[in-house]
This record gives sequence, structure tokens and C-alpha cells, in this order.
Amino acid sequence: MSSDAPSPSSSSRAPRVAIVGATGAVGEEFLRVLHQRAFPMTSLKLLASPRSAGKTLPFGDQTLTVEALDADAFHDVDLALFSAGGSISREYAPLAVAAGAVVVDNSSAFRMTDGVPLVVPEVNPDAISDAGIGLRDGLDAGIIANPNCSTIIMLLAVNPLHRFAGVERIVVSTYQAASGAGAAAMRELEQQTREALAAPGGTGQVVSQDIFGQQYAFNLFSHNSPLQSGGYNQEEMKMVHETHKIWGQDAERGSGAAPDRIRTGITATCIRVPVMRAHAESINLTFRDECSEIKASALLKDAPGITVQDDRGANAFPTPVQASHQDDVFVGRVRRDLSQPEGRGLDLFVCGDQVRKGAALNAVQIAELLLEKRTADR
Repeated sequence: MSSDAPSPSSSSRAPRVAIVGATGAVGEEFLRVLHQRAFPMTSLKLLASPRSAGKTLPFGDQTLTVEALDADAFHDVDLALFSAGGSISREYAPLAVAAGAVVVDNSSAFRMTDGVPLVVPEVNPDAISDAGIGLRDGLDAGIIANPNCSTIIMLLAVNPLHRFAGVERIVVSTYQAASGAGAAAMRELEQQTREALAAPGGTGQVVSQDIFGQQYAFNLFSHNSPLQSGGYNQEEMKMVHETHKIWGQDAERGSGAAPDRIRTGITATCIRVPVMRAHAESINLTFRDECSEIKASALLKDAPGITVQDDRGANAFPTPVQASHQDDVFVGRVRRDLSQPEGRGLDLFVCGDQVRKGAALNAVQIAELLLEKRTADR
């Protein structure tokens, strides 16, 4: 695709798109998702660090060359999809906005920034309109933040129930795959598994410990994000703060649960497990109003972005392998919490692809909302 292809006015042509961090696991997933969903584009620019410049990546039947990210990279860009880490986003996202682009950022850099919408399209799509962000149609360029992968996966499953009965408390434990730490972590898990299986005397010892500094294969440990003063780590607190912001944005415009229902108590425990791709979460809910497991199952089956896999007879429930490379979040083990009054508590088990719905797909869906908004505003 040529970045200088002739086009009509900027308000009517398909956007010129850039992917920042194109050579990473999420960057490559961006390419797959954009192609599979036939996202309309005038041009597509791949940006990464100078050491990656010159590499080629497939896009459908084309081969695209990666360019070095620099301050002048966004003069011909309308939409920039960022997945290159918080420090890169903090430096380059404002430059993209200054050049007139909308940034959809996959890092944590701007998620809790006032005025930056934090969006899960199935949960709070109107947060984009409320912020007045659009693709060169008299609205403002700006930044839209993609939530943390664990938050996205949890809210896909919990939000339909929250709208119906008002969730007062969430207790969530996550089982997070190597994909959440990027392509290098996935490679290290594969290498450690080989080393452990080949270790003499069946010791299971590994040598490669560059990413986490400890054995990952055949092991599990607390999430490696920094610990906070209260003993929770950053990953756990992201789930707390981001959920409150997302539900708060929705309730402020009166389209979701009543505002007094956004004061949901949330506590999280996040664990790394030796799974290559797709996170799992065990979720315990307490409701303000009654919600039976039968009603919950019906709500989930009707919810966008959800596949219910809940076959008790066959003992068949969601697994990370099943959820890998899938758009939907899989939900099962829907059952009454026996420790709470009937109808006031439920347990769920969910699995979702961290690289896909937890990152690239969610960002592309946000971009699709921007295109819909531009069409509607004409």
C-alpha cells in the first residue's frame, strides 16, 4: 500500500493507518486482525525500533517493510495503533496526535489519564463520543486507551450480569499466559520446556531465565509486575482501577448500571502459569439484586463477544487452548456461590486470548467504532 495514494477529502477517504510496534506479538496480531476483518485503509505503515527497520512482514498477499519510528513518522497518518510499551507511547503518542492522528494505545501509559477514554467496545462504546474524538471530521484527534488484557477478558463476562443485577463485589484470580509478557516470554517458555524435559536425572532444571528470572516451565508464580505498598501488584490494581473507570464512564451518561453501582468492590490475585497463549480467570460475584445461574447463562449467551461453554454432563468447560486465536471470550462453570444467599452470588470461569481480544482485536474494534462514528456524524 502506498502512503501517497491519491484520495478525496480526509473526511471521506479510508484512513491512513500506522502500527507502532509492528514486529512484536501484538503488532503482528494487528496485521492479522486488520486483514481478517477487511478494515478499510488508504495506506498501512509499519513502525518499530531502528533495529527492526527493513524487516518485512506479511499482510494478506502483500509483503510490507518496517520503517524506523521517529518524530516525523505521523505526517501521513490518520489512525495509529500503538503496542510498543508505555515509554514509547508517552513519547510518540502526543506527536501522533499533534500531527492530527487518533491514537489507540495498548499500553498502560494513558489508561487512567483524565479525558482519555478507556474503552471495551462491548461495554462502554459511547465513551469515545463523549470525549469528542474522531477521524478528521471537525472533531478532535486524541488518544483512546485499550484496557489491560485481564480487565477486558473479565468485563466481557461480567458486564452483562452487572447491567442486569448490579455487581457489588468481584473476587478474581487470573491464570496468565506467556503471551501477556510478549513474544520473548513465549519463546523462553518454549525453550525452558525443552530444557526441563531434557534435564539429566529428571530434575526438570532449566537454564534460560532471562525474562522472569525464574523457572516458568512446569511452574507458576505471582505476576511479575511491581508490588505496590499494600502488597498488591500493578497487574492486580490495574483490574481494580480500570474497571471502575470503564463502568464509571458508562454510568455517567446514564446508559448502563445506575451510578451507585459503580462502587463495586474488586480484589484480584494475578498468577503467571506456563500456558503459551490465552489467559484464564476464576471470577466470584456478589450481586445487589437477584441473579440466578439460569438467568446468568441466558444473559451470557445473548451477550456480544461471548461463547458459553458450560457442559456439566461432559465436564467440558473453557480452556486456554480452546480460546487461543479466537475472537470471543469463553465462559463456563456458571454456578451458584453456595456461601451467599441464593441469587446473590455466582462463580464463573473464563478464558480469552490475551493477544487477540485482550489487545489487538479490542483496539481494532475501537477503530471500527471511530469509522462508524464518522459515518454517523456526516
